[in-house]
Amino acid sequence: MSLSDAFATTVYPPFPVSRPRRLRASPLLRSLVRETELRVDHLILPLFVRPGKGVRREIPSMPGHYQLSIDVLVEEVGAARDLGLHAFILFGIPESKDARGSSALREDGIIAEALRALRHAYGSDVLLITDECFCEYTDHGHCGLLQRRGSGWDVDNDATLSLLAEQCVLHARAGADIVAPSGMLDGMVAAIRKGLDTAGFSHVPILSYAVKYASAFYGPFRDAAESPPQFGDRSTYQMDPANAAEALREAALDVAEGADLLMVKPALAYLDIIRLVKDRFGLPTAAYNVSGEYAMVKAAAARGWLDERRITLEILTSIRRAGADLILTYHARDVARWLQQG
Repeated sequence: MSLSDAFATTVYPPFPVSRPRRLRASPLLRSLVRETELRVDHLILPLFVRPGKGVRREIPSMPGHYQLSIDVLVEEVGAARDLGLHAFILFGIPESKDARGSSALREDGIIAEALRALRHAYGSDVLLITDECFCEYTDHGHCGLLQRRGSGWDVDNDATLSLLAEQCVLHARAGADIVAPSGMLDGMVAAIRKGLDTAGFSHVPILSYAVKYASAFYGPFRDAAESPPQFGDRSTYQMDPANAAEALREAALDVAEGADLLMVKPALAYLDIIRLVKDRFGLPTAAYNVSGEYAMVKAAAARGWLDERRITLEILTSIRRAGADLILTYHARDVARWLQQG
């Protein structure tokens, strides 16, 4: 039974018999009856990996985040573990890009090497998730192979699927615990599931970016991953922000194809979609508190317009309340530190 159904069938006596403020009288009492909990093990920290050694390159639009070489990445994950964080999603910035995104399919590619280094350093004490897409690896910045359509270009959906499966198998072999396809390509989950199973990785779960909107909130990420489209945009494969029923159709297709977890991205402007997806399918549901949401809070806090700690915890609690079991967030380190402090 949903919350709305429960309230529809419940009769509450009026004031003065009912006094809801009784349960807000003290911090301890409020904590005792709190309905939604935010814990460090709900959080996944995104990290950006690039070639080199000793590299810690600041991302100006995302204060507190950096492009990291693999040696520095290992140190960064160690520091995050000390805060209680154990789940990480990796994004790669390759040494070279081409129209095919070939570097994403190399055994010595940036993400494969990062996975091996982290697995060697921390064994099973970290949960490693890999973003599976080609936008970071193609010179055109789109999420797969291109085909001519009319007077322009578009992603060749079907031709990209086998490459996407190959990328996921490569990462599973290198040590990924979960693969997370983000391109919103039709049939991507089925292709990946078949590829993983055939290669002996039937135990590796798929976290599908099942509901990914064509959002203006992604701007800072494209700086971080160096992956802005060189022409056009991604609206032909990402969803229209006006649509909710379509989100349920997209998620239903991914569930039918074998998705183990579902993601809604972005989070803050799509809390209603998180709730719809969670209620309809009941699978573990992730929400991506994306770069633009992070950057807005950081910018306002830097100017003294917002209390960063309070607003961040309020936002992430609202995402949990909407139904998210997992939150991918750039605030993860700050929140872990705050939760340690109590």
